[in-house]
Amino acid sequence: MVACPQCGELAEYSSTNAYRPFCSERCRLIDLGQWASENYRIPDTNPKLDEEDY
Repeated sequence: MVACPQCGELAEYSSTNAYRPFCSERCRLIDLGQWASENYRIPDTNPKLDEEDY
Protein backbone atom coordinates (compact mmCIF):
# COMPACT_ATOMS: atom_id res chain seq x y z
CA MET A 1 0.00 0.00 0.00
CA VAL A 2 1.19 3.50 -0.90
CA ALA A 3 -0.33 6.95 -0.51
CA CYS A 4 -1.84 8.29 -3.72
CA PRO A 5 0.31 11.26 -4.84
CA GLN A 6 -2.81 13.26 -5.66
CA CYS A 7 -5.25 12.72 -2.79
CA GLY A 8 -3.24 10.78 -0.20
CA GLU A 9 -5.64 7.83 -0.05
CA LEU A 10 -3.96 4.44 0.34
CA ALA A 11 -3.72 2.52 -2.92
CA GLU A 12 -2.42 -0.94 -3.68
CA TYR A 13 0.88 -0.76 -5.54
CA SER A 14 0.68 -3.91 -7.63
CA SER A 15 -0.02 -4.97 -11.18
CA THR A 16 -3.71 -5.40 -10.29
CA ASN A 17 -4.03 -1.61 -9.84
CA ALA A 18 -4.04 -0.22 -13.38
CA TYR A 19 -3.66 3.35 -12.05
CA ARG A 20 -0.71 2.81 -9.72
CA PRO A 21 0.67 4.77 -7.96
CA PHE A 22 -2.68 6.59 -8.05
CA CYS A 23 -5.79 5.28 -6.35
CA SER A 24 -8.11 5.89 -9.32
CA GLU A 25 -8.35 7.08 -12.89
CA ARG A 26 -9.65 10.41 -11.59
CA CYS A 27 -6.48 11.10 -9.59
CA ARG A 28 -4.32 9.98 -12.52
CA LEU A 29 -6.11 12.37 -14.88
CA ILE A 30 -5.89 15.27 -12.42
CA ASP A 31 -2.12 14.73 -12.23
CA LEU A 32 -1.86 14.51 -16.02
CA GLY A 33 -3.75 17.80 -16.29
CA GLN A 34 -1.29 19.43 -13.89
CA TRP A 35 1.59 18.38 -16.16
CA ALA A 36 -0.26 19.50 -19.31
CA SER A 37 -0.96 22.95 -17.88
CA GLU A 38 2.71 23.25 -16.82
CA ASN A 39 1.92 23.56 -13.11
CA TYR A 40 4.81 21.16 -12.43
CA ARG A 41 7.95 22.92 -13.57
CA ILE A 42 11.30 24.02 -12.24
CA PRO A 43 11.57 27.80 -11.97
CA ASP A 44 14.30 29.48 -14.00
CA THR A 45 16.75 31.09 -11.59
CA ASN A 46 19.23 32.23 -14.25
CA PRO A 47 19.31 35.95 -14.96
CA LYS A 48 17.99 37.06 -18.34
CA LEU A 49 20.69 37.62 -20.94
CA ASP A 50 20.80 40.81 -22.94
CA GLU A 51 21.58 40.79 -26.65
CA GLU A 52 25.05 42.15 -25.91
CA ASP A 53 25.79 39.09 -23.71
CA TYR A 54 25.80 36.76 -26.74
